[in-house]
Amino acid sequence: MAIFVQKFGGTSVGNPERIARCAMRVKQRVDEGHKVVVVVSAMGHTTDELIALAGKVSTTPSRRELDMLMATGEQVSVALVAMALESLGVPATSLTGGQAGITTDGAFGRARVTKVSRERLDRELTLGRVPVVCGFQGLSRDGELTTLGRGGSDTTAVALAAALQVAEHGGACEIFTDVDGVYTADPRLVPTAAKLARISYEEMLELALLGAQVMHPRSVLFGERYGVPIHVRHSQRPDEGTLICRETPDMEDVMVVGAALKPDLGRVSLRRIPNNPGVQGMLFEAVANAGIMVDDIVQTEFGEIASISFTVDHGDLADVKIAASQVLDKVGTGELAVEIGLAKVSVVGTGMKSHVGVASRMFTALGAAKIPIHNITTSEIKISCIVGREHAQRALAIAHEAFGLDKIGSKSQAEATAV
Repeated sequence: MAIFVQKFGGTSVGNPERIARCAMRVKQRVDEGHKVVVVVSAMGHTTDELIALAGKVSTTPSRRELDMLMATGEQVSVALVAMALESLGVPATSLTGGQAGITTDGAFGRARVTKVSRERLDRELTLGRVPVVCGFQGLSRDGELTTLGRGGSDTTAVALAAALQVAEHGGACEIFTDVDGVYTADPRLVPTAAKLARISYEEMLELALLGAQVMHPRSVLFGERYGVPIHVRHSQRPDEGTLICRETPDMEDVMVVGAALKPDLGRVSLRRIPNNPGVQGMLFEAVANAGIMVDDIVQTEFGEIASISFTVDHGDLADVKIAASQVLDKVGTGELAVEIGLAKVSVVGTGMKSHVGVASRMFTALGAAKIPIHNITTSEIKISCIVGREHAQRALAIAHEAFGLDKIGSKSQAEATAV
């Protein structure tokens, strides 16, 4: 008897008909003789609607009260899914994140899971019931309800799967969503994108950080750390989907497995600042305290002065400008410049570790298409280029074609030929 954690996203439970189909998915696993834990997101766009509602009663709602409000969306979903399961003859119990044993660090709006106590889940499973758990939420050690931020339901599902040791019991964490797997690129932007049968944690993490929206990076990190097999599948179709798993030696046969796009970036530059030790730490501590993720960083030095440039999501520019201006005030000199209208196109693959010529192939392809490259960053398994936003989608398609990603198809990495 295997243990499976099945997570259903907001669109998957967007109406009663979809909830019924999700319940049938759960019943199929139960009928196969397996134990199942279900994690559910809020229905459709409920979370966004609740945030908008809060804005109508307060221009500055506290993070604590926002968490109390937003957590209600998942509570509606789990109750309805539990009802749907009961109507199919499958005993079920709906649980909040706290009732399911999820403890967080207490940071409202962006809490991190610190512990999962499995006692309640084990008790329900022993009684032959399906626990239906609220994604996106937990309780802090002092009893405060907190939400996990963007991608929180995926993180909830993988955290529960890790606590339940699903791999040791022959199971997996199944992420049911509105796409049928992980593609070599976003198929809405690149029609020739092909579905992957499997992908390594490392590759999936890089793609998620670089703009792929199928999985949130935090959930992939959980999976990698605890060896949780993650199976991304379509909630309304029987497709096999994509398995996210540990890297195997044959995976390096493929040079690149995917291309990703961050379409809306801005670049912040602090020019003519003192080239003194500690200035960088001061700057990026201020940016981190504002809760902002930094993308690429470039520093240039001119004797006693320096310039630092970095990219962030366009929506974070206003807050970054405030933080950077405060740093300039502290150092007493320098100027701030902001550039908008940028994008980042990237290619990812563990095969880069053992293949040469990856960078030249990408740069040559973009150059032949007359697409200027503003900045380049690399790691062991990725190459990223900053380009103008007006070139973004074309650059993604060109990179995808340059590495023959449309030819990978839905083969496994072992069957795919090196491009």
